[in-house]
Parts: sequence; structure tokens; C-alpha cells
Amino acid sequence: MLTSIASVALASAVASTTTNTGVTSMTTSMGLPEYGVLAIFALVTLLAAKLMLAASTKWNSAIECSLDMSIMPLVVCFAAIVVYKIIAMI
Repeated sequence: MLTSIASVALASAVASTTTNTGVTSMTTSMGLPEYGVLAIFALVTLLAAKLMLAASTKWNSAIECSLDMSIMPLVVCFAAIVVYKIIAMI
């Protein structure tokens, strides 16, 4: 008797988890994440930092390389966001 109650409770828990997972995946939006504004903000901030540091006496190739390594992926993300928004408008 106790094992049948436990198995029914387990089956119910698995069914509700499966149902909730299905609903979550159906409501997930396709495309780029909604945090594109943060990526653009980070890109603008890093570009401004690069311009300011390039004019200072602290500028060297290590700083340029590290900034370029963080700016380039954000440029790719920015381009993807722009293309996605243009396609969404069409």
C-alpha cells in the first residue's frame, strides 16, 4: 500500500515537471536575447575607454590587445542585433 502511494506521488511529480518544462519551452522567445542593450552599453563603454586610454601615457600594446579582445565579440553581437532587428521589421 505504501509503495503504491509513493509510486503514484512520484508519477504525479514527474508528470507535473514534464508539463511545466513543456510550457516553459513553448513560451521561450526565439532570436537574440533581450539583454542586447547591455551588450551595446558595454561596447560603447569599452570603445570610450579605448579612445581615452589611447590618448594617455599609459597606453601600450597589452592594453590595446585586451581591449580589442573584448570589443570584437561585442561588435559581432551588435551586428547580429542590427540584422535581427532589420529582419524583424520586414
